[in-house]
Amino acid sequence: MARQTANDDPLAPVTVAVGQEDLLLDRAVQEVVAAAKASDADTDVRDLTPDQLQPGTLAELTSPSLFAERKVVVVRNAQDLSADTIKDVKAYLSAPAEEITLVLLHAGGAKGKGLLDAARKAGAREVACPKMTKPADRLAFVRGEFRALGRSATPEACQALVDAIGSDLRELASAAAQLVADVEGTIDESVVGRYYTGRAEASSFTVADRAVEGRTAEALEALRWSLSTGVAPVLITSALAQGVRAIGKLSSARGGRPADLARELGMPPWKIDRVRQQMRGWTPDGVAEALRAVAEADAGVKGGGTDPGYALEKAVVTIARAARSRGRG
Repeated sequence: MARQTANDDPLAPVTVAVGQEDLLLDRAVQEVVAAAKASDADTDVRDLTPDQLQPGTLAELTSPSLFAERKVVVVRNAQDLSADTIKDVKAYLSAPAEEITLVLLHAGGAKGKGLLDAARKAGAREVACPKMTKPADRLAFVRGEFRALGRSATPEACQALVDAIGSDLRELASAAAQLVADVEGTIDESVVGRYYTGRAEASSFTVADRAVEGRTAEALEALRWSLSTGVAPVLITSALAQGVRAIGKLSSARGGRPADLARELGMPPWKIDRVRQQMRGWTPDGVAEALRAVAEADAGVKGGGTDPGYALEKAVVTIARAARSRGRG
């Protein structure tokens, strides 16, 4: 979990989130925005990259408003700001404006260290968001996720989830949330095993990947293997939904570098590259058709139908057909 300094008020005039763990950085921003909007639902949020924060821009954004509106100004990759803009930010730190919350995201390395030091000297609230490279850190993260969701999970269950999912914190967080949503009582190792057995060979995401790529036979094969090895149908419908939505999001997004699109769409950069390859052949009508198929399958596996396997097969076939819709006359 992200660690905070003693000043843990999300509405502190300045928050600096330090580290390179994208999920934790995003959560640090979300916490501040949520607190600001709880205080004032009309809070104006400005989320900026270094190239968008030019000399003078910060002064414009933080100048007094006629209506004294609350505002959150988020500056990503603050270590990459230009020298002139860093001067502006340092000057602002000495006299932050009322009703304005400035959030600086900083990688924490040597680059731009002067700005980070200035923020600390000015008494900024600090949230540590380090990369979790050690298995023990990821295990602690999973435990914290279950605690935050108000549920108990045994140590063996937490370890099994880390072993099954790997190092991606977003996937770990998503898996913990899915288990909490679908399982009652204490989450133990047998529950994790039931959901994730065979994941490496034919996971729910493998089914989704083959389907959105239009590879019907391979998607059906992966689906049948997943079901036979105990992967929960609800995880498969969730993966199908994520796969189709990712296609829809990227197809409607502006062009740009994977890193920029990743920030805009809330996906890791590697996934942007994968989805770009998968979206060939898709049309807006195809995305809409696929989403309807996923919704029907979701209803089918949650009690609306008598055969979850059939509901999933029907959805997979529909999605794979939609993936090739551009080629159909």
